[in-house]
Amino acid sequence: MASGRPTTETCITQHTLWTALTGEMPPLVLPATPIAHATLDSRDAGHGDLFVALAGASNDGHNFIRAALDNGALTVIAEERGRSEAQKASAVVDCTRGRWAIRASLPATYYPTQAITYIVDKSELAFQQLGAFQRMHRTNPALRVIGVTGSIGKTSTKELTASVMRQRYKTLASQGNMNNEQGLPLTLLGLDREIELAVLEMGMYDVGEIERLCTLARPQVGIVTMVAPVHLSRLGTIARIAQAKAELVQALPAAADGGVAILNWDDERVRAMAELTAARIFRYGMTPEADLWADDVRSMGMEGIRFRFHYRKPGTDKVESLYLRVPLLGRHSVHTALCATAAGLVEGLGWDEIVAGLQSIPGQLRLVVVPGINGSTVIDDTYNASPASTVAALNLLADIEPKGRRVAVLGDMRELGSYTGEGHKLVGARG
Repeated sequence: MASGRPTTETCITQHTLWTALTGEMPPLVLPATPIAHATLDSRDAGHGDLFVALAGASNDGHNFIRAALDNGALTVIAEERGRSEAQKASAVVDCTRGRWAIRASLPATYYPTQAITYIVDKSELAFQQLGAFQRMHRTNPALRVIGVTGSIGKTSTKELTASVMRQRYKTLASQGNMNNEQGLPLTLLGLDREIELAVLEMGMYDVGEIERLCTLARPQVGIVTMVAPVHLSRLGTIARIAQAKAELVQALPAAADGGVAILNWDDERVRAMAELTAARIFRYGMTPEADLWADDVRSMGMEGIRFRFHYRKPGTDKVESLYLRVPLLGRHSVHTALCATAAGLVEGLGWDEIVAGLQSIPGQLRLVVVPGINGSTVIDDTYNASPASTVAALNLLADIEPKGRRVAVLGDMRELGSYTGEGHKLVGARG
């Protein structure tokens, strides 16, 4: 659906929901009807969809259960407070712990085209349970999952990595920045037995959240881009940010079982994560100490960047080198290209496939370039800007040779906590 709200196509059926939420075999009367989409917004609930009623910062989804059912939703996940509204327009199945000694059942009046509302103890936990069930029991047994985290560059890295992987594998990537405990289960519902590889972004606001996401997604490969003072107002110290990001590499399988941690060797806090995982370490960066590194980086303004890759094959001293131009804006984008290339090498892709993926991205990943008035060009980096991303945008502005003036319009950078003053001074010094 063409909405900016959290909605996704799914590969689940009514039987998936029943088994995941009740722990029992579906009754014979329940059809295995496909559920087209899952949504957290009742306005997006269409015919045959799943609506999950969650309590948000300003609205409670339980107030919109009837609206979702009237819009054609086939299934709803809700808590006890939504029962009375659900009973008016759907069959109700009790999945709460209070009925643990009683088998889940459909009402005697149920008919096969009737909508069903599953009453659970906690909607968010039940939704996560559903996503994990699909990941564990309804997917390709050989499915590879790549988790991506970091203070900066998660979404860009996820998109470019998926572009590379699609050159060989049938690949699913999380939409937009659906990277939290509500967005990730939505993505998992899109997995089926045909998907060979999934690239999943993992964000966090506190310690423990990425560990929870890894429990749901079960990644074999983890990419960590950078540890920076983003969300510092919530986590307090950059050490706690590093601790939270490290949960991804700690969750990976051992090297002998296919686990690989792809780490930014230019970031000392990310480099330290090599000591926290049993997975194989793949190092990338701008230093020859890495397994994959780049040099001779040149920005061509709006035409992208040029650089040279160097790759040292495991267990040898042989180094392969390759010059490349990609349509990414700003010198900082070389790290995004390194991440995606590292993932491609880990998953066995050849250089021709990797290069094709790097050069076939659908559009600019973070910095959005749009035409302005009177022939001007606008570089938009307003999405959750941080000191590092703002400096990168200013560096790109400096690389462009316009016909007229160059103007930077800067707003507040939020959630920096104790780093607020230093971060703004850093940007001011660059300007």
